[in-house]
Amino acid sequence: MILFENVSKTFGAVKAVQGVSFTVEDGEIVGFIGPNGSGKTTCMKMMTGILKPDEGRIEIAGHDILKDPMGAKKEIGYISDNPDQFMRLKGSEYLELISDIYGVGEIDRNKRMKELADRFGMMDALDRRILSYSHGMRQKLMVIGALIHEPKEWILDEPMTGLDPESAYELKKMMKEHAQKGYGVLFSTHVLEVAAQLCDRVVIIRYGRVMFIGTLDELQSGYPGRSLEEIFLDLMHKEG
Repeated sequence: MILFENVSKTFGAVKAVQGVSFTVEDGEIVGFIGPNGSGKTTCMKMMTGILKPDEGRIEIAGHDILKDPMGAKKEIGYISDNPDQFMRLKGSEYLELISDIYGVGEIDRNKRMKELADRFGMMDALDRRILSYSHGMRQKLMVIGALIHEPKEWILDEPMTGLDPESAYELKKMMKEHAQKGYGVLFSTHVLEVAAQLCDRVVIIRYGRVMFIGTLDELQSGYPGRSLEEIFLDLMHKEG
């Protein structure tokens, strides 16, 4: 379970996140939806310990991210919004590095590396430097690296960006499989159709404040006859 309770974050005069609260329950996929600059990435960086909240409490699988950061981070599989990392390493070297960081044994890492690389069609690319990869290939490598230690809680920031249709389909299938095992998935997206396909609930955020939490059916029930896109645009133009 992911708990995000009354969390706020300010950068200078900018209130990036203002008293945001929501949960991701065990076995649940939650979509984190909002326009650019709404605070989604800031929230995710606080969940993963990259940023420190000014106020509030964040727990990952029962571990407080401030009081027990190592315990919390061991439970997280995080895909950032930027796949351009460790560019001079080979793909295999990057996965070995991540496996070492998380203490994944040689037998388990080799098994997981092969399994995930096969699912994303990356086996033949692992001996090449990341610098030579296309954007989509870098994104796939980041997904493999995030999941190689079999984390309980997935925190995915725009994970479909740059993926080809086959790889995007595979990742969506994996997200469903992970939830079926009783674990949580939080992912941000701009694509409402993806949220409709995958999500048990959605959190809609604007200017660092939560505008809606619930199922898409609950959202649409308040706007009879309106499409999801029309509802979203309406929420984004509400005052306050």
